[in-house]
Amino acid sequence: MISSYKNNNRWIMDDLENELWSLVQFDELNDSSESNVTKKEEKSKLPLADPFPLETAKETGFHRTTRLCLERIREAMLHHRWQEAAEYMACYPQQLEDTTAVHAKHYKEMIWRITIELLHHHPNSKMDDYNIIYERMKHSGVKHYLMICLEHSFHLLLHGQIENAKRHLSIAESWRYGKESARHYQRTKLIQAYRSLLDYIIWCDKKNASSETSFADPGSTQDMHSYFRQASVNLKDILKHPGVWDPFILSYVEMLEYYDDQEEAKTVLEDYAYDSTFPANPNAHVYLYRYLQRHNASEWKLLKVLKVLHSLVPSHELMLDYSSFLLFSEQTEDIKTALGVVLDMLDFACWRTSMDAWKCLKDIVDKLQLDDDWKEVVAEKMAARKEWWPALHFTRFHASEDAVQRPQLMEVKASLAKILCPEMTLTYPAGSKTR
Repeated sequence: MISSYKNNNRWIMDDLENELWSLVQFDELNDSSESNVTKKEEKSKLPLADPFPLETAKETGFHRTTRLCLERIREAMLHHRWQEAAEYMACYPQQLEDTTAVHAKHYKEMIWRITIELLHHHPNSKMDDYNIIYERMKHSGVKHYLMICLEHSFHLLLHGQIENAKRHLSIAESWRYGKESARHYQRTKLIQAYRSLLDYIIWCDKKNASSETSFADPGSTQDMHSYFRQASVNLKDILKHPGVWDPFILSYVEMLEYYDDQEEAKTVLEDYAYDSTFPANPNAHVYLYRYLQRHNASEWKLLKVLKVLHSLVPSHELMLDYSSFLLFSEQTEDIKTALGVVLDMLDFACWRTSMDAWKCLKDIVDKLQLDDDWKEVVAEKMAARKEWWPALHFTRFHASEDAVQRPQLMEVKASLAKILCPEMTLTYPAGSKTR
């Protein structure tokens, strides 16, 4: 939520360069248009009336002034001369008076973005300055109204004005203009979702306040439940719209758990994880797994979630849980699966020095060795890895580094080196326990 509010100086600079380029190329755009018309006429064999002569666009004094002003703003911002940039910016909004279609498209958004960026950095900017700019830009046109309202609420939220932020979102939620387009509908839903998230934040504050008192206040409890009802309406509705809604889903589930509606919480998480219309989201499966853990779900249900997560993110830290569950199974196929899961983890460099991952692999191999065909099983899993695994895990550099920094890890890896790569000449020391 807050990430959309953070400074994005690079975006501003790129946009300024694009705008300056479009101003400089204004003549060429019109000349190109005239040239294209001429080419079409030359190709056509039909008798056509003589076209009206097109005027060659020349940079007017107005265009030159605004272009130079934008150049000064860009130069001042690049060198962090915020006061100078602000003084030039005070003049630049006259660009809104330009009625040329080529130029009018992005001016309002550009002025909004640059002005807010300047306020972020200017040492003398005040909260009132932000409010004035946001209100002016909201009413400069309808195209960006909802997104400006959303950003304004983020700014208020960062300054602790939660109720005020909610008020602005409530106003935006009821805002209508003309015939509702698909984009307007989506943005309205986004506004509703964030407004409900603020209801959740207020609910959390009231819940924490009530937990600090030694007696139950019926009025406070009723007030808190009122915020839950307001928030739950739109948070539940989110699942009707495919997308990545992590903070909203987590907020809704937390409230449901607080009121002991475990069945609804579980349904929400399952729908979020398994609905095929939603984009693949590993977090959704992590949230479901953590929920099932908290409520002592059966091992079978936990394995089902982890199996899907493994297909999405084989390097996820929960794969240690997955392999551990499989390791303690009595089924040989589960042990083979566990071997594949841990090897998939160790394919990623982030697990290269993990004692937990290597120890788990050692335990799996030890258990596999109880069966006569264990070498074939290991060879099958390592077939696609034998060319590059030694370079990833078993070089002389790894051996010297592990010997100094991780002697226990070196012992475990050494005991596995020849088992995993029996045909390779390894510089990593072989352990005495290797079979």
